Amino acid sequence: MHSDYAANGSSPQGSWEASRLNPPTPLWGSNGVAFGPDGRLYVAQFLSGRISALDTGSGDVEVVVGPGDPVQSPDDLAFGADGSMYIADLVPGRVWRRSPQGAYTLVSDRVKVPNGITCLGDRLFVNEMKMDGRLLELFTDGREPVVVTEGLAMGNAMQVGPDGCLYYPHMMTGEVWRVPTDGGPSEVVARGVHEPVAVRFDRGGVLLVLSRGESGLVTRIDLHGTGSRSLIGSGLVGLDNAAFDAENRMFVSSFASGGITEMHPDGRTREVLPRGLSGPYGVTVDLRGTVYAADHYRLAEPAGRAAPGTTDVVTRRLKPFAHGIVADGELLHLTSQYGSVETYDPGDGTTRVRASGLRQPTGVAVAPDGALAVAESGAGRVISLGEDDAVSTLAEDLPHPVDVAFDAEGRCYVSDDVLGAVLRLDAEGAYPLAEGLEGPQGLAVLGERVFTVEAQARRLLGISLKTGERRVEREELALGTAPAEQPALFAHGMPGIPRLFAGLTAAPDGSLLLSANGEGTVVRLSPTCAGASEG
Repeated sequence: MHSDYAANGSSPQGSWEASRLNPPTPLWGSNGVAFGPDGRLYVAQFLSGRISALDTGSGDVEVVVGPGDPVQSPDDLAFGADGSMYIADLVPGRVWRRSPQGAYTLVSDRVKVPNGITCLGDRLFVNEMKMDGRLLELFTDGREPVVVTEGLAMGNAMQVGPDGCLYYPHMMTGEVWRVPTDGGPSEVVARGVHEPVAVRFDRGGVLLVLSRGESGLVTRIDLHGTGSRSLIGSGLVGLDNAAFDAENRMFVSSFASGGITEMHPDGRTREVLPRGLSGPYGVTVDLRGTVYAADHYRLAEPAGRAAPGTTDVVTRRLKPFAHGIVADGELLHLTSQYGSVETYDPGDGTTRVRASGLRQPTGVAVAPDGALAVAESGAGRVISLGEDDAVSTLAEDLPHPVDVAFDAEGRCYVSDDVLGAVLRLDAEGAYPLAEGLEGPQGLAVLGERVFTVEAQARRLLGISLKTGERRVEREELALGTAPAEQPALFAHGMPGIPRLFAGLTAAPDGSLLLSANGEGTVVRLSPTCAGASEG
């Protein structure tokens, strides 16, 4: 993704100097990949709602499906014999045909959570990423879909093998299955495969299964002999899909960090298009100065490189749909769009679930007594989780609370980007400290001021805790703006496209850390003059 911001992360003059902790993200997410008739690699980008075409030689990228097109959340794609592109649009549950001339036709809206998609000549097959999912053949002439097989334990990327059968993963059971394209008994090809997410055949007919886990494993399976396996470790976190060019070179995508990487048979990798952050969303820093970002699919450390010579940041742990985060001594507290609040110990890797069944929890903060305040955006309330995990309500009937923060006296503040206000909470209710703001999201308290990110205005605002007086501290921040109509958040019980959330936190050195989700970076804002942070 191209960044419209200066190379050093700066923007017009303000009282805070800005510097990036990680480079901007050039490709916002990468999921399904397939080589098109023109020889370019087409990449489905679920999070950004785009499909881009990549020249794997030059690295040039062109957005071919994007704003203004009917596709919302492309997760996988395939090309038919006539050059048409078929797209699995996961969240709304639609399958599209894009003609070589760029015209769109809705093939089906009867597939639940469509994900894996593949073509055999003019025939089109799609599977469902859900428990007890189906694998179907779809028709562009309006005929009813034909169920090829059922009982998939969350299907995903699939392909027709040399024997003419469809091969596909059961993600939840660690199995690879196959079924004849015209239907019939399905059979297990391999069991005990490590977190399978995509089944692919290279140009020589060798079966490779990608793992969605943290070690970047690819399993080679001998289909013609003993069924023996060999494992290749790439170190690429969160593999999603793969495609082979005419020279049988393997290019892989990552749902966790985007980018495109060439992967050699021995596990060596070459970064074709740099990887990066998926958001980021919430950001925090511990007492040691380690910065963490809640990056939708993972807990990341934006100041650290995953490997020498790469742009991908360190992945501490895969954390599905993590959005809010706060450091608390040696612990980290996170919220997930799955509706949970968790406490994670980076030291021993253990996780304790503090709450579940919440509606889109976002910001989280630690109260002086150790309780957690959580902005439950989807329920319009702010809740408190005691150390015994007992839930109480701090505020309710809010349009869309986003983030929470505490001042030195233990008073709680909440931002609401729909109400356009920063509120102070007490036993009597919620009182506006500042109103008429343009989408306030991330909150952080420094000294006698609370700072908020006005996402719609793309600026940092400082507000006096005593008087409510406000001052613009930094303008033209690298923030994304939410569309006028937010797409569906949940599809068939699972999180869909996330709402943007620009996180903000105060560091021990007096700086602020900002989730610059318009370019995929974490930005450190350091005061350039006395009183910038104190007010």
